[in-house]
Amino acid sequence: MGNMKIKAKLKGDIVNVKVMAKHDMLTYDQAKKKGLDANFITHVSAKVGDKVVYDVSTSQFLSKNPMFKFKFKGASKGDKIAITWVDLKGNTVTEEKKIK
Repeated sequence: MGNMKIKAKLKGDIVNVKVMAKHDMLTYDQAKKKGLDANFITHVSAKVGDKVVYDVSTSQFLSKNPMFKFKFKGASKGDKIAITWVDLKGNTVTEEKKIK
């Protein structure tokens, strides 16, 4: 079910990150109409090594395949950023990308 497209680029001392999470993001209303269970991403976090650089709780009000953008300091080119999302059903997906 999940996949992500991750871009992480170092510019000066700031890493710019863009993440697109592939997820249907079924709201309670949509799920009811389709006779399915609601399911949407409820939490997104990002780590470089042991350091959490992004952490957010999300809701059913994000679009299908939501996009997240954030910036942080304290990483170098070649470091790996690990993005994790969790959905309402407890599915967890983690993917890594090297910072360019």
